[in-house]
Amino acid sequence: MNLKLLLGTLMLTAVTANAQVATINENFNNFTAGNTTFPQGGWSAVLPPMNMPPSPPPPMMIVYETAGNASDKYVSSYSGGNKDTPQYLVSPQIVAPTGDKTLSFKTRLNSSNTAQVTLQVGLASSPTDMTTFVAVGDPIIITQQTTFQTFTRVIPSSSSSYIVFKTVNTVAGAQHTAADFDDVVYDFTSVLGTSDFLKSASKTQFAVTSDNTALQFVTKKDPKNVQVYSALGQKVADGKLNNQRLDISELQSGVYFVLIEEADGTATKSKFIKK
Repeated sequence: MNLKLLLGTLMLTAVTANAQVATINENFNNFTAGNTTFPQGGWSAVLPPMNMPPSPPPPMMIVYETAGNASDKYVSSYSGGNKDTPQYLVSPQIVAPTGDKTLSFKTRLNSSNTAQVTLQVGLASSPTDMTTFVAVGDPIIITQQTTFQTFTRVIPSSSSSYIVFKTVNTVAGAQHTAADFDDVVYDFTSVLGTSDFLKSASKTQFAVTSDNTALQFVTKKDPKNVQVYSALGQKVADGKLNNQRLDISELQSGVYFVLIEEADGTATKSKFIKK
């Protein structure tokens, strides 16, 4: 009897450990604050080894409480005495993505940090082996301090089942850089529906030209970058505007999603139909 109970417990533990989530909605408020709290809540960290004397602090993935509000927490990827080597914040294992969900998250420089940090979102097939990391979208140079900025990425179809936030010092040789993360959402609801196109809060407006060869933008200041994704989440066009136009002449007829990186670093999204 005891053996059966033990086997049952082990089987349940294995199933729980390998459980995959279909969506993520994480604000880290239920995490335990501190320097050595990972892994927890299904999230883990991959940090570089310290090849330096013991006096500099090691790299850390830290859970912080917001000043004056202990119930509001966020994660900070802190490089410590590390120079130029990436570190990774890894999500719980997700169901293999099929291109129908969008990732949304907030990030900023930590209030004690002034050096820029490069962030690259990606997917990995292992939560511990970052040689499996594959980038999704362009890198983000984090320059905003104190105030969180929201960014989005369409997650493409993939056999990899871990969402990864890779951070590295932008300035070669810099130490003690730190980037904060909060409100990570991976869900269907992040993708715009047809009605959302009409209600789009994008600062940049656009329309398909009458000959269906370009997106014509109307904006006072060109966005930094425009990315176009198919309905399956595959990036099919990417670039800056040319005379306030983005060429889509090579695209087939269909529905497409657009991610617009605004001049102020924020990201907005919309969709269009090429006939």
